[in-house]
Amino acid sequence: MRHTDAHKAKHISIRQIAVALVLLTGCLLPAAGWAQSGDATVDALTEMGFENVAWTEDDEERVYVLQNSAYRLMGVGIGKAVDVIQEKGLPDRKPCRIIVLDNNVPQISLRYEPVTDDSLAVATRNSWDVSYDLGDSWKKIRKVERKNSSLFKVDILVYPKLYFKNVVITQVYQVCLELSPAVEVSLWKGSKLSLQMIVPVYTDGYAEPNGNFRPGYLTLEQNVRLPHNIWLRGVVGVFNRNSYGAEISAYHPFKNERFAVEGKFGLVGIGYFNSFSKFLYNGETRWYWSVGGDYYWSRFNTQIKARMEQYLLKDIGARLEVIRHFRYASVGFYGLVSDKASSNGGFKISIALPPYRYKRRGYIPRISTSQVFGITYNAGNQAKYYLMPTSTADDSNNMMKTNQYNPYFIKSELSN
Repeated sequence: MRHTDAHKAKHISIRQIAVALVLLTGCLLPAAGWAQSGDATVDALTEMGFENVAWTEDDEERVYVLQNSAYRLMGVGIGKAVDVIQEKGLPDRKPCRIIVLDNNVPQISLRYEPVTDDSLAVATRNSWDVSYDLGDSWKKIRKVERKNSSLFKVDILVYPKLYFKNVVITQVYQVCLELSPAVEVSLWKGSKLSLQMIVPVYTDGYAEPNGNFRPGYLTLEQNVRLPHNIWLRGVVGVFNRNSYGAEISAYHPFKNERFAVEGKFGLVGIGYFNSFSKFLYNGETRWYWSVGGDYYWSRFNTQIKARMEQYLLKDIGARLEVIRHFRYASVGFYGLVSDKASSNGGFKISIALPPYRYKRRGYIPRISTSQVFGITYNAGNQAKYYLMPTSTADDSNNMMKTNQYNPYFIKSELSN
């Protein structure tokens, strides 16, 4: 009798173990599938050249984070990342979000919401909503270890600069062509150190310091994102317009992301490098500022910007700009009025320079051209008033930079 009871107890115990193993296996299989899909996607993105790549997943959603360091055009790069994430597999019946970084600072997110009542639904690029809003996703992934970090990696960017003016009766145009290589490196989250040298190529009619081999921008930049979609940037160093000092700027899009406000304030001294070893300055300091609002006409990818500004000669004025953005270029028209000068205006062109696809090899410095080549035409030949510094080399004549993370522009690029 005891032998039978013992055998029965042993039989029940084995069956219980078998059931437990089946249940445990069933619970682990989805998690294993998630890990394989997420890890494979991160590996593929890293191999393509994307930086600061990571992923995480919970019962509510899957989240990827990445930085586009592989494609010059932001819309193209984000589209390529979306293609890889869809190809490797989206989570089953739950949302997926992609957070796009710039120098480790979150900029925008793309969110895919599956159609739960249609098992045959297939995700496409148009299935993703683009927004400045990150939801709670950033809190979930901000401390996850990332692959292919962008920190301490060096870019050497060559900025071509062309100046021309028509102010001398006996000469059609005075021209100056310079090539300005800059070493740029991120030392910590949100930072960028930039050291630029100006190499004159051709000078006709431009006085010193044009024509001399000399330093250009020498700046340290810090970017942070605050709650409620507020971006702050601070820059110190040597700027253009014969100035050196500090600048702080802010940008905030509203809930209706077509509208935004932004502003910048700077305090600079007057000085410049006359040669590689000689810096001339007079000890004078000046304030400048610019505040205003933006409206984005998404149907035509057109940006309308209105500003009140104070310039380096303390002239206070208003600026209106209308900019049409394309994939490879931005074209803008501007008008100016002030209390000390006659009204002025003109047009600006920013053109993306090749190569449009590039890749780093470890920590070997990457050599390339600057993001854009820009030209500003000053119709009134106003050379004294309406002057305001740009604080970094990639801000100069670069209308594409200010629009590269615009959700409506990215959405239009995904649709092409």
